[in-house]
Amino acid sequence: MSNLKVLPIKSVDTYNWLLKKHYAKRIPNITNAFGLFDESELIGVVTYGIPPSPALCMGVCGEEHASKVVELNRLCLQDNDKNQSSFLISQSLKMLPKPKIVISYADISQGHVGYVYQATNFLYTGLSAKRTEWRIIGSNLHSKTITEQSTIEERKSNPDKYEYIDRPRKHRYIYIVGSKKDRKLLTKSLNYDQFPYPKGETKQYNSGSKVITQMVLEL
Repeated sequence: MSNLKVLPIKSVDTYNWLLKKHYAKRIPNITNAFGLFDESELIGVVTYGIPPSPALCMGVCGEEHASKVVELNRLCLQDNDKNQSSFLISQSLKMLPKPKIVISYADISQGHVGYVYQATNFLYTGLSAKRTEWRIIGSNLHSKTITEQSTIEERKSNPDKYEYIDRPRKHRYIYIVGSKKDRKLLTKSLNYDQFPYPKGETKQYNSGSKVITQMVLEL
């Protein structure tokens, strides 16, 4: 790892990675971006941005601290060799403006558990809430964007284009960035319970109109 370094990069420098390498194939809101470099070669990126839901920002530690909430919304590496992901995240957290409440999710529909967040000492706060959301069939466009760009009447009258589905639940992780005083205050203000880290593979599958979540535990 001695030849690796993490540096701030421009948001635009992540676009090729996020559109071509990341499974979401979509550019999120980005306020801070960092690159993992092997000498001068960029071999990974991580991005942070304002979560799309204002209610989420207010819900984490209350309205008073809503402006401090950012989401680690993309992590993408070229080869993801051992410890590279955790090194990239841990170093980038140190370079974020402070104080910050960092929230991130492990997508169980992709079989993710969030081991990289466990390795970097994030707090585990359980699964995201059950929700339904609008989607454009065959598109990765975010539900918030869809509802901003179309009316409810338009969506309901075009079932061949729009669908209203159960949103896959995700493992939710939180990390407090700041001084010892900041961390103590914000951890105390946290509105989520903390739980032991999940282990094993998490899978989701459709059963009629329901999304079933199944944990496959390690023995």
